[in-house]
Amino acid sequence: MKVILAIAALAVMGCNEAAKTESMSMPGAYSMLSQTVNDGKKDTVYTTLKQLKIFTGDQVMYANVNPADSVSSFGVGTYASDSGNVMEHIMYSASDTSVSATGGSFKLVIEKTAKGYKQVIPEITGTNNQKFKLTEDYESVGTAAKTALDGVWKQVKGYSVKGKDTTANTAVQYKAYNAGHFMFGHTYTDSTKKSHTGMGFGTFEMNSPTKVKETVQATTYSSIRGKSFDIEIVLDGTDAFTQTITDPDGTKTVEVYQRMKK
Repeated sequence: MKVILAIAALAVMGCNEAAKTESMSMPGAYSMLSQTVNDGKKDTVYTTLKQLKIFTGDQVMYANVNPADSVSSFGVGTYASDSGNVMEHIMYSASDTSVSATGGSFKLVIEKTAKGYKQVIPEITGTNNQKFKLTEDYESVGTAAKTALDGVWKQVKGYSVKGKDTTANTAVQYKAYNAGHFMFGHTYTDSTKKSHTGMGFGTFEMNSPTKVKETVQATTYSSIRGKSFDIEIVLDGTDAFTQTITDPDGTKTVEVYQRMKK
């Protein structure tokens, strides 16, 4: 499965060729059903990777995890139609212990299907300069729900408070909300300066301007998988918010986000 994650990461670095298709309306939340890798001789199909992709009006974020070993990836950026193709501009991505903050653009051939859509990257380069064609099938899982949080956000400040002690959170973290679904992706470094990737995604409900309930469906972290969290939200206009999670022991985790714009 690490091979699939590596291929996905390479795809973010760029693709130069793509066939034309009609302009597509992409906003929504999509769960990946399968990946097909063609090496020029045969197709190899993978169906175990858990991946969600969220499109807003002009931004995109994806996150995935391999249930077998919890190796995970995510990426965030903008997208637009270009000569009938969907072009994604990924400005930050991470996979396991690798991080790319230099950005990258690539084109997708998009075909709408009865369940959702199919995306094709006709040519990407893997290890030993081997060329692959990558096809991913997605099912639409989004709802018609609209909230003030819909969009893609970057954490600009984070800390936890336990009693009189405050501990800063230095992770780089992004979060996306849309169509009743959310995801987060972050990277952090350990004491040896080694990078690590973490992510999670699931559904959310915003039943009041100050309360959100998130239910985690897939994540790097087994301790939160399948659990729901009640989160306090303080909106600062339309482009910033603060979220606070209070643990049973009284520890408060506070994260401040700013809306990403095109």
